[in-house]
Amino acid sequence: MLIIRKAIALNNPDPKDALDVLAKVGGYEIAGIAGLVLGAALHRIPVVIDGFISTAGALIAAELCPFARGYMIAAHQSVEIGHRKMLQHLEQTPLLDLNLRLGEGTGAALGMSLVEAGVKVLGEMATFADAGVAEKSEAAKIEK
Repeated sequence: MLIIRKAIALNNPDPKDALDVLAKVGGYEIAGIAGLVLGAALHRIPVVIDGFISTAGALIAAELCPFARGYMIAAHQSVEIGHRKMLQHLEQTPLLDLNLRLGEGTGAALGMSLVEAGVKVLGEMATFADAGVAEKSEAAKIEK
């Protein structure tokens, strides 16, 4: 925490200006992620955000363009306190909370599997009519 406080005191970013924060205390990886999130939102493509660094980039993107929030899926909540705070600020409920701290995209890989499974269920699951399941009122008639 001490190093973060020193960086903020030295660089004095404007907390109301996401681009200023990025320029003064962010890194190229955070800028790249922010750009990717913005580009995905522009094309209406959802993105799975993973741990601390990718969420920092997503947060910058959301501050620059609130519309982008609608295309973010938080894969997991890591054990870092800052990650939790960023997810709260983004109003994201993570899919998983497994106390991960690996930094290797493990949470995103697990989260993406859940997203893909959800898409399959929504797109391929038969309706009651398709499956030949009787409605409640029809089932009651059959029982009598």
